[in-house]
Amino acid sequence: MLARGETVHGRVDELPFSERAVPQAKGMQRIALTPIFADTAWWGFLALGRTDASRVWSEMELEALRTAAEVFGAAIYRAEAEAERERIQLKLQAAQKLESLGVLAGGIAHDFNNLLTSILGNANLARMDLPPDSPAEYPLQQIEATTQRAAELCRQMLAYAGKGRFVVRTQDLNHLIKDIIQLLRVSLSKKASIDLELAPGLLQVVADAAQVRQIMMNLVLNASEAIGDRPGRIRITTGMIRPDSACFDDAVCAPEQPAAEYVFLRVQDDGCGMTAAVRARIFEPFFTTKFTGRGLGLSATLGIVRGHQGALKLESEPGQGTTFTLLLPRATEQPAEPEVPAPTAPAWQGKGNILVVDDEANVRHVAGRALETLGFTVTAAQDGREAVELFAANPAGFTAVLMDLTMPRLNGLEAFAQMRQIHPSVRVVLMSGYDAQASTASVTARGLAGFLSKPFELAKLREQMRALDDLPPQL
Repeated sequence: MLARGETVHGRVDELPFSERAVPQAKGMQRIALTPIFADTAWWGFLALGRTDASRVWSEMELEALRTAAEVFGAAIYRAEAEAERERIQLKLQAAQKLESLGVLAGGIAHDFNNLLTSILGNANLARMDLPPDSPAEYPLQQIEATTQRAAELCRQMLAYAGKGRFVVRTQDLNHLIKDIIQLLRVSLSKKASIDLELAPGLLQVVADAAQVRQIMMNLVLNASEAIGDRPGRIRITTGMIRPDSACFDDAVCAPEQPAAEYVFLRVQDDGCGMTAAVRARIFEPFFTTKFTGRGLGLSATLGIVRGHQGALKLESEPGQGTTFTLLLPRATEQPAEPEVPAPTAPAWQGKGNILVVDDEANVRHVAGRALETLGFTVTAAQDGREAVELFAANPAGFTAVLMDLTMPRLNGLEAFAQMRQIHPSVRVVLMSGYDAQASTASVTARGLAGFLSKPFELAKLREQMRALDDLPPQL
C-alpha cells in the first residue's frame, strides 16, 4: 500500500498480474499512479497512462499527479463531510419536529383529561342519584363509556409525548409475549401467521407491562397490514445483545446513555415494505398509507420507547418486508410476583376533612362532590400556594390532601414538600393527566400516599381513599 504522496511508475506489464487488466484493456503501455486520501482515509488511486512504451515520466509530471491527488482527496473529504453534516441536520430536524409534536400532544392531553375528569365524575354522580329503572341510566352509561375511549386516546397522546404514566417493575419479556400472543393471533389478518422464536431463559426488563404490550400490538398490527390480503408470515424474535459503539447509529429512537446490555424484541414481516419517503413519516401522528388512519399507534410506540430509555430500529425496503427492533435495558432483578389488589366494598364510607386542590374549578367541584358522597367534608383551594396557607393554618384539621400535580404558583410536588415541612406525616394523594414523574415508583420514593390518573371514576377515588386507612396514623 502506497503512503500519502508516494508514486509508482513504469511499464504496465511490470505490474502484478491482477492489476494489469484495466490499463491493458485501455491500451496503456506505461503508467504512473499515486494514492488519493480523503483526510486520513485511503480512497483510491489517481493514474496517468500512455500507449507509448518508451514514455518516461518527468519529476514535474509526477509532482502534478501528486498535487491533483491531494486536490481530489480534499474535494472528496469536503463532499463526504457535507453529506454527513446534512444527514445529522436532517436527523436533528426530525428529532426537533417529534419533540415539538410531543409537547403539543402532551399539553392537549393534559387539558382534555381535566375536561374528561369533570364529565366522567359528573356522570358517575348522576347515576348514583338515579332510581334503578330510570330512562337516563343508559345515556349516562354511554357518556361514561365514550369518556373512557377519549381518555384512552389521551393516554396514547401522552405516550407519544413520552409523558405517559408508567407502572414499572421487573418483567420477563417472553412472559409478556406469551400473555398477549393469543390476542395478537385473533387480531391479525386471516392470511398472516405468527412464528415465535423466543430466546430461552429469563429476559428481564424494568418496564410497564401494559405499555410494552401496546408496543407489541402496534408492531404486529402494522406487520399484518403490510401483508394485506396475501399469505404472509410475521416472525417475533427475542434475545439479548451487548451493543457496540455503532449499534444505535441508525436507530429511530436511541437512549442518551446506553446501557451495557439490552433485551430485544424483533417483529419481522414479509409484506410490501416501505419507501424512504414512508419511512421518514411513519412515526408521525395519524400518518397512514391507507385511506383511513389508525391514530397514534406507531407514534405512541416511539413515546413509550423514549419513556423506557430504550431504542427502536426500523429496516424496510419496497417489496422486501419490514423489521422493527425494540431494545430495552436488561434488568438484573428477578420479575416480581403480580400484585392482587384487595377488593373494596362499594358501601365503604370515610370520615374527616379532605383538602381538594386543583386550578380547574370544574375538577375541584366534581372531586369535592364525589368525596362528600363517600362521607368526607371538603375544603377547596385553587392552587398550591393557597393550599399550603390553608394547611399551615390548621394541619390537624385535614385527614388528607387530594392535589393536582400541574398548577400555577406552586405545583403539587412543591406544595407537598412545604406541607411535609409543616406536618411530616401529611397524607397527600396526587392526581394528574400529564406528568410521567408521578409514576408508582416516584410516588413511593417521595413519600406520597397515592396517585390518581385523570380522568378517574368514583370507584377509583373510593379505592384510593380507602387505602389511606391502611397507612400509619398521622402524628
